[in-house]
Amino acid sequence: MRINLQSLGCRLNEAELESWAREFQAAGHRLVGEASDADLIVLNSCAVTAEAVRKSRQTIRRTQRLSPRARLVLSGCYATLHRDEAAALGVDLVVGNADKSRLVELAARELALEAMPEFSTEPGEAALFALGRQRAFVKVQDGCRYRCTFCIVTVARGEERSRPPAEVVREIRQLQAEGVQEVVLTGVHLGGYGSDLGLPLDALIRLILQETEIPRLRLGSLEPWDLPPGFFELFENPRFMPHLHLPLQSGSDAVLRRMARRCKSDEFARLVAHARQQVPDINITTDIIVGFPGETEQEWEESLRFVETLGFGDIHVFTYSVRDGTKAAAMSGQIPAEVKKERSRVLHELALAQKRALLCRFVGRELPVLWENRRDGADRGYTPNYLRVAIQTPATELTNRITPVRLVKVDASGEFLWCEPATLPPAAPADIR
Repeated sequence: MRINLQSLGCRLNEAELESWAREFQAAGHRLVGEASDADLIVLNSCAVTAEAVRKSRQTIRRTQRLSPRARLVLSGCYATLHRDEAAALGVDLVVGNADKSRLVELAARELALEAMPEFSTEPGEAALFALGRQRAFVKVQDGCRYRCTFCIVTVARGEERSRPPAEVVREIRQLQAEGVQEVVLTGVHLGGYGSDLGLPLDALIRLILQETEIPRLRLGSLEPWDLPPGFFELFENPRFMPHLHLPLQSGSDAVLRRMARRCKSDEFARLVAHARQQVPDINITTDIIVGFPGETEQEWEESLRFVETLGFGDIHVFTYSVRDGTKAAAMSGQIPAEVKKERSRVLHELALAQKRALLCRFVGRELPVLWENRRDGADRGYTPNYLRVAIQTPATELTNRITPVRLVKVDASGEFLWCEPATLPPAAPADIR
């Protein structure tokens, strides 16, 4: 069977997609990049916002229109929270989050997939590259113990569950053997890793750095209250990438209380200052929700001033949308759409200015870059601290290599840096067996 895999939303969905890719390959199926070439399409859906739900429905309808003969398997948060609605759209199989680990098995049984064992590969072989990706997202935990009042994902994903550390290490070793240079640890509540095992996240990170030789290890989104004492000592290992995505959500303490967030603005500011003192090149990025119920003009201005003061390498701006099943949906003071739209516009402008300012700080520096793809005559990749860079070269084989560059100038868009080859010693090649 020719299998096309698609994902919407978070990095955790990407990690699950990669796992399914390895399982399908191991069963003798072939991955294809275009849905129009597929016999079976698997969509890992999202429902974090009302817009994500709309996109999930839209993707289902578009997939059915463009690939009418392919069978469609739907999983993810939209499939879990809106199962009946999803089934009514005419998908062939709905697999809720609770059964995600068995998706390949369920699809084979329920849809009678014809496998060709003679074409099977070792689990994971070339699966990531077949998806057109270079960084591997490794899911280490699922679920969340907290209940932020705006978040529907905790409802969709359930209670916290952590993967055994030996299993995580084994997967990373396998990925490195296939040529993967960078692994990103992901989870719904990543900092809650090990709450059910008695092993905290920093212990898992140390174990991975000790037991594997993966060139780059990076973290997904991490709640600011989850960083234990001594956490920043981990960055003394050059294989642990100096980038943290710490969701703030609002710079107003009154709004943070209504959100049921566990970190006040001054605590967040102290954490960021400490991070920058301990790891000078660290890039701190964040999430902000605009237009949360009851957000007054004063609270919005307070939040905006706080963001201006801290300065972030990037800001993911989310416009609040009502999610049935959350406490915020029943709160009074819902903000008009036009007000949310204007606040979002202002914050997007500030985010781009702050990103440009960070990129300007690194002009003239020499850093190693992992090249991830080639587009419009330029190779594109990321520095250790997650600055996006590009280099104009003839057609080359830079993809999935780590090479030293000198950062020359910020692109006119303010989104990335142009660079040129540098004189740093080349990184050791991946252990490809």
